[in-house]
Amino acid sequence: MIMVSIEEVRKLAMSFPDATEGPHFTKTSFRIKKKIFATLDEKRNQVEIKLNEIDQSVFCASSEKIFHEVPNKWGKQGWTIVELSKVRPEMFEDALILSYENVATKKK
Repeated sequence: MIMVSIEEVRKLAMSFPDATEGPHFTKTSFRIKKKIFATLDEKRNQVEIKLNEIDQSVFCASSEKIFHEVPNKWGKQGWTIVELSKVRPEMFEDALILSYENVATKKK
C-alpha cells in the first residue's frame, strides 16, 4: 500500500492559499487565519484534521483503520486522526482539503 510521507503532508498543507506552518506543543501545525486545520505528529506518523460532523462520520465509517475520532472532547468537535502509513494519497488529499475549507470558511 502506498502511504503518505511527512514531506507530502507538508507540501500539500502548504499549497493552500495563506497556509502557514508552526509549532503546536510537540507537533507541527498548519494554519489558516491563525486557526489550525491540521497538526502533524511525526513520531506517531499521524495527522489530525478538523472535519465537520458529517465528513468525520463518513471517513471514519468507511475506513476506521485509517481515520478515527480523536479520543477526547476535541474528537467530538470534528478532530480526526489520519494514519499516514495506511491512507491512500488521494484520500488524504480529499480529507485535508475538507479540513482546510472547514476552518478557512468558519465564521469568527
